[in-house]
Amino acid sequence: MEDYRQLTAEELTILENNSCWAEDWSRVLVAENFKPYSFHRVMFYGDIRLGEFNKQVEVSQGFFKHSGINDATLRNVTVGNDCLIEKVGNYINNYTIGADCYISNICTLETTEDATFGEGAVISVLNEMGDGNVTIFRDLNSQLAKFMVKYSQDKVLRQLLMQLIEDELRIGRPERGLIGSNVKIINAKDITNTVIKGYCEISGASRLAECTVMSSMDAPVFIGTGVICENSIICDGCSINNSVKMQDCFVGEACQITNGFTAEASLFFANSFMANGEACAAFCGPFSASHHKSSLLIGGEFSFYNAGSNTNFSNHAYKMGPLHWGTLERGTKTASGSYVLMPATIGAFSVCFGKLMHHPDTRCLPFSYLIAYGDTMYLSPGRNITTVGLYRDIKKWPKRDKRSKLSKKSIINFDWLSPFTVGEIVEGIKILEALRDASGDNVTTYNFHEYVINASSLRKGLKYYDIALRIYMGAVLKRAQKEGFFGMPKSDTGKGRWTDLSGLLMPESEERRLVDDIKNGTIDSIQQVLDRFEDINNHYRDYRWAWSYQLILDYYHLESLDEAACERIREDYVRARRAWIAEIRKDAEKEFSMGDVEQEVFDDFLSKLDHEIDYEN
Repeated sequence: MEDYRQLTAEELTILENNSCWAEDWSRVLVAENFKPYSFHRVMFYGDIRLGEFNKQVEVSQGFFKHSGINDATLRNVTVGNDCLIEKVGNYINNYTIGADCYISNICTLETTEDATFGEGAVISVLNEMGDGNVTIFRDLNSQLAKFMVKYSQDKVLRQLLMQLIEDELRIGRPERGLIGSNVKIINAKDITNTVIKGYCEISGASRLAECTVMSSMDAPVFIGTGVICENSIICDGCSINNSVKMQDCFVGEACQITNGFTAEASLFFANSFMANGEACAAFCGPFSASHHKSSLLIGGEFSFYNAGSNTNFSNHAYKMGPLHWGTLERGTKTASGSYVLMPATIGAFSVCFGKLMHHPDTRCLPFSYLIAYGDTMYLSPGRNITTVGLYRDIKKWPKRDKRSKLSKKSIINFDWLSPFTVGEIVEGIKILEALRDASGDNVTTYNFHEYVINASSLRKGLKYYDIALRIYMGAVLKRAQKEGFFGMPKSDTGKGRWTDLSGLLMPESEERRLVDDIKNGTIDSIQQVLDRFEDINNHYRDYRWAWSYQLILDYYHLESLDEAACERIREDYVRARRAWIAEIRKDAEKEFSMGDVEQEVFDDFLSKLDHEIDYEN
């Protein structure tokens, strides 16, 4: 803690000559090298701590002012070294301000009694009228949020998680508001009960109340004009701008929320982009996007998702151009747990990366198109496996991760083929084969619940699924040989079904073990829960190999893997990849023939496909 001293008689005289006043000058303590010359028209109440004020502060590009305090009222405030505070219309009350801050033309900056700083609020997502199911706090990530939502009906687990979080908050909650170092707050009206970490810029915000802003030097936060944010957490690297209104929300790392977007009781995780529309009780996992005024995200779960206008979830039918966000990958889920696709007009479609169904009790047909012609719904199984859109998505999502290396709380696994998706492919193959066996080969259509599958689409679906299987098995085997996982798995962990915990791909057995460990007291802090997610992700390759090893044996009818089997798998992998690229090339040529793609874009895309051969070995 920095040492402070009393003002000297000379310093006190200079301050008073500069129209400064204190309720009690003995309670105004200063740093050893304090100089009073840059203080004008300042009123001090309560306990004041002032640092050194020697540097110039850049208030605009190329425009510097001397650090100091002018035209302000302070009560129970600590100000770090070399800050510039001026034009405070009302007062600053009960705050600790770090070094090198610039605060100008604000109304009120205050901490009141019983401030929570936005942490500990329990909100209800997926069901806006239901009981609260997610506790928001600064260390929340998409995995923990999904875990809380998924097990919200388990009253024992729910209560234990809430208690672990409350224990964490009780220890870490500050006694009063904090402003970190290198923070810029200008032209803002009301900031109450808000913690603002270092390197944040707030310019023109209307109101921040009961908030925590987790900014940092490598991932600064910007909060702009007209923003009203209450009872919310904003994480590293975010931008909240242009009259956004937000209440009871959590905004994860590197999210952008702008252009009048309104949100209530919603979660937004890594790299999500929201503009113009609304969200209520929405769970927006990593890479969720909404651009349109007519988009209302309510009571749904979204991930790798682009909300189109009005009724169609994904409004980009063709995806070769460089400016499109792409298609729905891992799906949108309702409160009941079912994945729902809503095609609007003839030709409108949505693409489902994970599950595609109206019924939560049915198995899925992944990577499928659902197309509406009048009242008839046609299902094209596996069609998205061989599209330009999926190919671009595989490449683009890792590149669009704008989070800094030091602020990646939410775990995102970018593997498009994994035990989670390939497991659904295996089940999809079983469904299609069962339909074919039941109705025979000499029919024109097959019925799958309320959907119609053309016979040609069923045959292509089986073909596409088999291509994906062979690509996956060959790629995993190649990685296992390079990374030392080859041979009999060391553990059975990973066998069985897998799940996607909002970006973390994991065996269901590990999820059940986590539940048990929380209930039996093996895990007794919320940080240990978060650490367990990290540990599971760190062992992803081990778990994947355990699952994939059995898949390979079953697919090729093997007892064990020998050199001959590995060579056969590798050859199948190369042939499957080439068949996959050939199908994607056909899709690109079809798109180009429609006249919507420039020659240069088309040629560049084909060039990338030509280089896919480089990844075969």
